[in-house]
Amino acid sequence: MNAIALSCITFVCISGGALLGMFLPGHHLSTDDKDVVRLGTGLIGTIAALVLGLLIASAKGSYDTQSTQVTQMTSNVVLLDNLLAQYGPETNDLRNLLRRGIVVLADRMWREKSSEVAKANPFEASAAGDAFFAKLQQLSPQNDSQRSLQVRAIQIATEIAQTRLLLFAQTNNSIPMPFLVVLIFWLTIIFGSFGLFAKPSATVFGSLFVFALSAAGAIYLVLELGQPFAGLMQISSAPLRNVLTPLSP
Repeated sequence: MNAIALSCITFVCISGGALLGMFLPGHHLSTDDKDVVRLGTGLIGTIAALVLGLLIASAKGSYDTQSTQVTQMTSNVVLLDNLLAQYGPETNDLRNLLRRGIVVLADRMWREKSSEVAKANPFEASAAGDAFFAKLQQLSPQNDSQRSLQVRAIQIATEIAQTRLLLFAQTNNSIPMPFLVVLIFWLTIIFGSFGLFAKPSATVFGSLFVFALSAAGAIYLVLELGQPFAGLMQISSAPLRNVLTPLSP
């Protein structure tokens, strides 16, 4: 379920809880009864705030980690291309394969294409990636400098492949669904208590609407942070796609 759909469900549940609370006989409760309800709501509110803070921290940590990995991959791609350029003109085919492989990788990560390549198992290397690594190992260094450059290039290519696998392993939303379900339940109870002691009026309805929308918006932002390669807050793919300029013929 995407972030918008789950946020809408959250808004409906919270608003429904508030409206339901208005139709319960809360005004006829004794002072002691109201104090018990307020204390229980305060306890649930405190726990809900802690859980929401935990979810935000978890989502933000996952987002920052994957953003750093994409940045590291981008810098490694530039370094790898520079090493191949230093090796000599015989690596031009390799550099072209690298450029094609990066495009396919970006398409898979950001799911912007519906081609068969994009639909393939993400943990499988693309055809361009396999051909690149095979040709890289088949280079025949003519001197110590080229031999050193080849070894370093293989090491960087391996690091790029490892980062790619890490990113694909983290593509699922990092927010546990049970946490969200329980949090939405708690928010519904809290808003139900708001309506329990409020007399129906335009001001009350408007205020509860804004409050429910704000709470649903917080859930939406948490879910968006948990999906860094899709949605409103996705990591930009432009740096990785445009990191290598086309080779001159």
